[in-house]
Amino acid sequence: MKHTAFDYQRVQVSEGIELNVATTGSGSPVVLLHGFPQTHLMWRHVAADLAADHTVIMPDLRGYGDSDKPADTGLTYAKRTMGADVVEVARQLGHDRFALAGHDRGALVAFRTGLDHPGHVTHLASLDVLPTLDMWDVMRGTSAAVGFHLFLMAQPPGLAEEMIGATPDAFFGHFLDAWGGTPFPEDVRAEYLRASREAVTSIVADYRASATIDVEHDAADKAAGAQLAMPVTVLQQDWGAALGFDAKALWQAWAPDLDHRTVSCGHFMAEEAPEVVAGAIRDLLER
Repeated sequence: MKHTAFDYQRVQVSEGIELNVATTGSGSPVVLLHGFPQTHLMWRHVAADLAADHTVIMPDLRGYGDSDKPADTGLTYAKRTMGADVVEVARQLGHDRFALAGHDRGALVAFRTGLDHPGHVTHLASLDVLPTLDMWDVMRGTSAAVGFHLFLMAQPPGLAEEMIGATPDAFFGHFLDAWGGTPFPEDVRAEYLRASREAVTSIVADYRASATIDVEHDAADKAAGAQLAMPVTVLQQDWGAALGFDAKALWQAWAPDLDHRTVSCGHFMAEEAPEVVAGAIRDLLER
């Protein structure tokens, strides 16, 4: 599903792999990365705001939407690999430096991009995740049942793909319905289900990477004392109250220049409260 206000092109990010990229607006570049189980379409409202004075770049992540879905080799869906995709998309569109915002899975890609490419990322916004190491650390006890999908898709190849592939609309629809504060428009919900249904194997590979290679990369950076060098804004639901942790403190360890905000809407905040998200990104860009 293409949004009528966006321009579209396919951008080759590495040999044999192309991403579907939507753009709109003009001005200094802002790259927006979608989450699960969605596509670039989730940014339609925020992009309409930012496009007044920014070039807004919205790729479908590799393995999602209408982007290519290469077979997993172990590094294919590492956030380090996906972050390199982001830098290459921006470069091919003429931007060496850009602001970057990500939601959910896209926020994990944004986090890794900021650590790996500080010379390219001027500002970083993260919507409703914790960094991977911290995420796994807080997921314990019965309250962690809300993240059952993380554990399912962390398993070796085979079982998760078979189970999810048997009833994809029920699986992906569960998250669309359970995580949001307001229902999606029917055509948008149908598009997210279509895109996810056609990407079961690559979506599982993306999640599996977060339990394997991404942990290795993040642990190495943590041991080395690596931090995000740019101004960072984090928007989150109040997970800490539910799961018993201090989200701001966890983020502060990675992001010294941090603006941490708790929101009252559901997980899909770019669609539920686009004015809040766009306003936070605009505030970030002024720092």
